[in-house]
Amino acid sequence: MAEISDLEFDLLRRYIKKSFGISLGDEKKSLVTGRLGNRIAELGFDNFTDYYRYLESETDEDGIVDLVNRITTNHTFFMREPDHFEFFGKVALPWIEKTAKDFELRVWSAGCSSGQEPYTLAMIVDQYFSGRKYRWKTDILATDISTKVLRQAAAGAYSEKEVEDFPKRWKDTYMKKTGLREYTMSDKIRKELVIRRFNLMESKFPFKKKFHVIFCKNVMIYFDDITRTELVRKFYDSLEPGGYLFIGRTESLSGIESRFKIVEPAIYRKE
Repeated sequence: MAEISDLEFDLLRRYIKKSFGISLGDEKKSLVTGRLGNRIAELGFDNFTDYYRYLESETDEDGIVDLVNRITTNHTFFMREPDHFEFFGKVALPWIEKTAKDFELRVWSAGCSSGQEPYTLAMIVDQYFSGRKYRWKTDILATDISTKVLRQAAAGAYSEKEVEDFPKRWKDTYMKKTGLREYTMSDKIRKELVIRRFNLMESKFPFKKKFHVIFCKNVMIYFDDITRTELVRKFYDSLEPGGYLFIGRTESLSGIESRFKIVEPAIYRKE
């Protein structure tokens, strides 16, 4: 396996920061070597400099997408930080139902990983609106930069262990057993998700309408303060007045410039 020099590591981490906003400290040098070493061999390169030049000259996104899939860690599970989902169902949804004049619910799961978060949101929406849902457009936008996890999200298939803590009524209503130890989300719920690849480092978000709720949890831990500040500004501008931003409990907006008002730990509102 090729070894990476300090200069090569610096070139790659600058490229990764510029392209994806992800900041890699010196301690990540061995991680980069381990995760990209096999890729360099597959491409027939002898060193990381050749690989860097390949990325710089890549005209399509295949090589760049592969890089993202290799360097990112996508760890998520159903009902992560359940108090946030409870707030979404008991506070955010009633506010949306009361204030949305177009009967359109706009929720974005940014950094959706393999889909557990947006599927959970879709099930809560279905439970909340129940017989009133026919009046509403309730698609949930689920985006990630990794094509690998987006394929998993689109499949909607999860192991028995991943759904072991699910309420039985949810399993019975929204899942079907498709293997000895596997469950798949029902077609009804899978159709609620609009799954797209999206890079949060885009200078402008292309959305025509503003969202009522944005979930972006455990994503900004990879970013430095400048990147986080700019991303939070774009989230603020992408929300309806009164809209909510949910971030991970290990994250905080303290220390960065933001117009959001904190509502509860890791829950913010645009006033």
